[in-house]
Amino acid sequence: MLNYLIEFSLKKRLLVGLITLALSVYGAWLLKDLPVDVFPNLNRPTVTVLTEAHGLAPEEVETLVTLQVETILNGTPDVLRLRSSSGIGISIVYVEFDWGTDIFRNRQLVAERLQLLEGRLPPGMQPIMGPVSSIMGEIQFVGVTSPEEKVTPMDLRTLADWTLRPRLMTIPGISQIVVMGGEVKQYQIHVSSEKLQRKAVSLEDLKHALSEISENTTGGFIDISDREFLIRPIGRVSSLEEIENSLVGMHFGQPVLVKDIAQVKVGPKIKRGEGSINAKHSVIMTIQKQPNASTIDLTRAIDKELQQIQTSLPEGVKLETDLFKQSHFIEASIGNVEQALRDGIIMVMIILFLFLMNFRTTAITLVAIPLSLLITAIVFHLLNIIINTMTLGGLAIAIGELVDDAIVDVENVFRRLRENRLNGSPKGNLRVIYEASSEVRNSIVLSTIIVVLVFIPLFALGGIEGRLFVPLGVAYIISILASLAVSLTITPILCSYLLPNSKAVHEEKDGRLVQLLKQFALKVLHLTLPRPKLVLTGATLLLIGSLLLLPLMGRNFLPDFNEGTATIGVAGAPGISLAASDALGMKIEQAILSVPEVKSTVRRTGRAEMDEHAEGVHWHEIDVDFKPDGRERPIVLQEIRERIEKAGDVYVNLGQPISHRLDHLLSGVRAQIAVKVFGPDLGELRRIGGEIYDALEGIDGVVDLQTEPLVLIPQLKIAID
Repeated sequence: MLNYLIEFSLKKRLLVGLITLALSVYGAWLLKDLPVDVFPNLNRPTVTVLTEAHGLAPEEVETLVTLQVETILNGTPDVLRLRSSSGIGISIVYVEFDWGTDIFRNRQLVAERLQLLEGRLPPGMQPIMGPVSSIMGEIQFVGVTSPEEKVTPMDLRTLADWTLRPRLMTIPGISQIVVMGGEVKQYQIHVSSEKLQRKAVSLEDLKHALSEISENTTGGFIDISDREFLIRPIGRVSSLEEIENSLVGMHFGQPVLVKDIAQVKVGPKIKRGEGSINAKHSVIMTIQKQPNASTIDLTRAIDKELQQIQTSLPEGVKLETDLFKQSHFIEASIGNVEQALRDGIIMVMIILFLFLMNFRTTAITLVAIPLSLLITAIVFHLLNIIINTMTLGGLAIAIGELVDDAIVDVENVFRRLRENRLNGSPKGNLRVIYEASSEVRNSIVLSTIIVVLVFIPLFALGGIEGRLFVPLGVAYIISILASLAVSLTITPILCSYLLPNSKAVHEEKDGRLVQLLKQFALKVLHLTLPRPKLVLTGATLLLIGSLLLLPLMGRNFLPDFNEGTATIGVAGAPGISLAASDALGMKIEQAILSVPEVKSTVRRTGRAEMDEHAEGVHWHEIDVDFKPDGRERPIVLQEIRERIEKAGDVYVNLGQPISHRLDHLLSGVRAQIAVKVFGPDLGELRRIGGEIYDALEGIDGVVDLQTEPLVLIPQLKIAID
C-alpha cells in the first residue's frame, strides 16, 4: 500500500501537488479562525446553586439553607462531589459532575431536584443556578468611573446595571457579567411608628398594602357600540409622588396615604461589597465567558462594543477598559510559543544545511514543517480542538521531528541518484526516486509509530491532568502523522523536480562537517571498542547516579507562569464593618500603587449581588497590572507584600489570576496546598486548626499561611422569651 502511494504520487505529480496546494490554502484560512484560549477546557461539568439568605448568620445559612440544598442534591446521577460555602446572607453549593457528562443535562437534573425544596427553605429564599461558565471564564474587567466626580455612585451603578450590562450580554460567548461597587438605587419608605399609632394602622396591614401599590392587573373586555375595548387597570408607580399618594388604610372614614405615616426617598440598597480602581471608588464589571468561547475573539468583540458605547455615555462618565484582560496573557503565551516555533525552524534549517550542504535538499526537507502544521490545523478544525499553550507546546516539541521522515527520504534519494550517475547503465530518475523512497518507507513508518507510541500513555491520564496534557499529545501525534504523509507523497515529488539536475548529485564527497564528524566517530569507536567493560561500568554508574538524584528533584503540577499581573488576597480582621474595610482597602491600594512597577489596581471588597464568591466584607481581592519593564517580579512582589503588611493587621495571599483559579479548581481553596479537617464541633475544629497552623508555620518555603473560614464573627444575639 505504501509503495502504491509513493508510485501514485510520482505518476500523478501535478494532481498531488495541486491537492497539497489546496490543502495548504485551506489550512491557512482555517488557522486564523481557530479559537484561541489559555488552556484546554479544564472545567469539570459543574453547576453552581446560589441562594440569597437575606442577612442570616452563617450558622443559620448552613443549617436552614445549605444543608437542605445538599441533602436534596445528594444522589443526583453522575455527581462526583458536592462543595458548599455558607457566608453571611449567602449560600453557594458547587455540584461537580463526572467528566464527559453533558452540562445541560446536568443542569436539568439539578433543576428537577431543586423543585423538591418547595416549602423546606425559609420564606422568600429561592435557590437559583448560576450561568454556564468556566473556571478560567473571568476574562476581563471594565470600570465605570467619573474622574471629576460629576456623576454620583448611584447613577454610575444604574448606568452599569441597566445600560452597559444588557448591551454587553448580547455579545455571543459571554456567560455572565457581575457588577460590583457604586450604589444600587432603591425607593425607600421610612415608616414613623408614632404616625402609625396615630392613624391606627398596624405594621402588618401596612406591609400588605405596600405590597400591592405597584401592580398592573387584567380587567377583561367591554363592548361599546359594536367595538371591543381591552380594560387595562394601570397601578404601577413610577415616581416618589405616586408612592407618597398611595392608599394604605382608612382612619375614621378618611384615607391614610403613605406620606401620612412615612417618608419616601431614593436611597442606596444595603450592600455587602465595594469596588475601586487605582484607589478611587468605581463600578467594576467582571465579564465571564462561556466554556468553549474563544477568549481572543470575544475580547475583541467586547472592546469593539465598548468603543461604540463610549461615544454615547453621559458627560463625566468614563469607561476603564485597559485593566485586567486574560487575552494579554494568552497573546503573550502564544507569542512566546510562536517565537519558539520560529527559532526552532531556523535552527533546523541551519543544521540541515550544515549537514547536507545543499540548498535544494534543505528546501525539500523544510517544506515538511509548514505542510505538516497546516494539515494539523485542518484536523484541529475537524476535531474542534482549540489553539492553546498546550497544543502549541505539542507542536513546538514536534518541530525537530517533523523533518525526520523527510530527511531520511531525501538523503536516501540523494545517495541513490549519485550512485545512479556513476553506474554504467543508469536507470530513469523517477525509477531511482521510487526505489529509494521504497527502501526507507518501512524505517520511516516504524520510527514514526514508535514515537507516537511514546505519547499514547498520556491518553490514560484522567481528571484535570488528562484534560491538560491530552491536547499536547494529540497535537504532537497529529503533526507527526502529517509529516509521515508528507514524506511519502510530497517529498518524492519535490525530489523528482529538484534533485536530478543538482550539481551536488555529480559530486562524490560529503560535506565538510559530515567528514569531520565521521572522523571523530572513528576515533571514539577506536577508543571505546577495545574497552567494553570500562565503558559499560561508566554508563552504569551514570545511570545509578541519575536515578539517585531523581527523588531530590522538585515536583509541581505546572511550572510557574509570568502572567504579567498579580491577584492579591487581603483579609482584614473578622467582624470589621464594610466602611472600615473599604477604608483599609483604599490604604492598601495606595501602598501597592506606590511601587514603581505597578501600572494599575482593581479592588473588589466583599461580594456583589448573586456573586459566586461567598466572601465577607473583610476580604479584599486586588488585581494588579504591572508595567512591562522594571525590576524582577519576585523582588516587586516581596516589596508589595511588605508594604501591604505595614498598612494594617492583615493576612496577605499573593498569586496570579490563572494560577489562583487553577488552585481553586484543584483543592477548592485559593492555595497550592490545603489541609482540611472535618468534624461536628466548630470550637474543636478551630483548636485543631490552630495546632496545624503552629506546626506548619516554621516550615521552610511556606508563605501566606492562613486558617479559614472558621473565624468567630462578632454577633449581637437576641434570645427570644
